[in-house]
Amino acid sequence: MFLCYPLKSVETLFYILALFEIALGAYLIWDVLEWLGYVRRRLLTDPGFYSPRVAVLCPCKDMEPGLERNLISLTEFERQNYEIFFILASGSDPARSIVERVAKTSRVKAHVILAGSPTNCSEKVNNLRVAVEQLPPEFEVLVFVDSDGRPGKRWLHHLVAPLGNVTIGATTTMRWLIPNRSNLPTVLLAAWNAPVVTMLTEKGRNFCWGGGTAVRRSIFEQSGVLDQWRNTVSDDYSLTRALERNNRSIVFIPECLTLSYVETDFRGLLEFTNRQILITRVYAEKVWAPAAVTHLLYCLTLLLGVLLIGSDSFEQRPVFHIAMLTFLPLLLSAIRSSIRLIGVTEAVPAARPLIMGQAWIYILLPVFVPFLYVMNFVNSLVTRKIRWRGMAYELMGTEQTRIVSF
Repeated sequence: MFLCYPLKSVETLFYILALFEIALGAYLIWDVLEWLGYVRRRLLTDPGFYSPRVAVLCPCKDMEPGLERNLISLTEFERQNYEIFFILASGSDPARSIVERVAKTSRVKAHVILAGSPTNCSEKVNNLRVAVEQLPPEFEVLVFVDSDGRPGKRWLHHLVAPLGNVTIGATTTMRWLIPNRSNLPTVLLAAWNAPVVTMLTEKGRNFCWGGGTAVRRSIFEQSGVLDQWRNTVSDDYSLTRALERNNRSIVFIPECLTLSYVETDFRGLLEFTNRQILITRVYAEKVWAPAAVTHLLYCLTLLLGVLLIGSDSFEQRPVFHIAMLTFLPLLLSAIRSSIRLIGVTEAVPAARPLIMGQAWIYILLPVFVPFLYVMNFVNSLVTRKIRWRGMAYELMGTEQTRIVSF
C-alpha cells in the first residue's frame, strides 16, 4: 500500500509528460513538413546569374577518410570565376602532401597558405583570419568550406548566386553524414547529426555553418567578423553573431546540403558531440537551453513509461494504454525522421541510393539519440573544455579562449 502513492505520482507525471510529448511530436511533424515544402520550392528556384570573383577558403588539418577526394571536389565546381585557398597551420601537417598535390593538379587556381600557430583562438579560426587578411582585393565573395565535406559540382553556384540580392547577409547550408563503416559509434554520429538539418529553415533565425557559408566580402568587413574572430573558438557561431548584430539575414540553401563521409569510435563520437553542444551553450545559449529541456523531457517520458509498463505487468494490470502513450512519441519521431530523409534525398538526388540504403540509421536511431544528447548537455554543464583535432581549448566566454595544449 505504501508503494502505491509514489507509483500513482509517477503515473500522473508520466501522463502529463506523455501528452506533452505527443503534442510536441505532432507540432514537429507539421514543422518538418513546412521544411520539406521549402526544400521543394528551393529546388524549383532558378539560382540566378550573379557570378562574382569568389575565394573558397578551406582550412585543413591531419589526415581523414577521403581527404583527397574531398579536396578534389572543391576544384570541380561548374563555374570558372573562383580560386581555392587551402590553409594549414604548420608545414609539418600530415595533410600537407595531399593538399599540395591537389593544388598542383587543380584545373582552377589553388593556393596553399601556412597560417602559423594560434594564440587566443582556435586553430581553424586563426587559419581563416590569416587567409582572409592575405586575400587580394578583387575577391568579392568569401566561401567557407570544411575539408571533410564533398560538395557537388553545382554547389558553389547555388550557394553564391542568391547573394546577388544585396539584402541577404549570407547563405549557408548543412552537412549530412554518411557512415563509411557500420560500427555503432559511426552510425550513432550520423543519426545524432541528422536532426540539425531541419534546424535551418525558410523564416527562422538561421545560423552559419562553417562547412558551407557564402558572404559578400563587403558585408563580412562591415560586420567586423575579423574582430569577432580574434579570441574565439567557433568560426561559424561568431560569424552568425556578427551578422545578427548588423541585422543581416542568413538564408538556408538546402540544395547545397553537403555530404560528409565519416567513421569514428566511441571516443571520437563523444569528442565531436560534446564539442558541438558545449560550443552551442557558450555561443548560442538561447538555442542550447530549450534543446536541453526538450531532450531531457523526451528521455524522462520514455523511462517512466518503461518503468510503469514493467510495474503494471508484474502486478498483472492492463498496460496497453501506458504502452501506447510511451511509444507514440517514438512513432512520431520516426515519422518526422522519414520526412526529413525525403527532403535530403530530393536535395541531393545523386546520393539517394546510398542514403536510402542506410535509411534505418536516419529513421530508427534518432528515436534513441536524445539519450546521447542528454549526456552532451550534462557534459556542457560541468566543463568548459573541448578537444578539437588534437588540440584542447577552454571556452572562457564568447570572446575569450584559452589554449590548454597543443
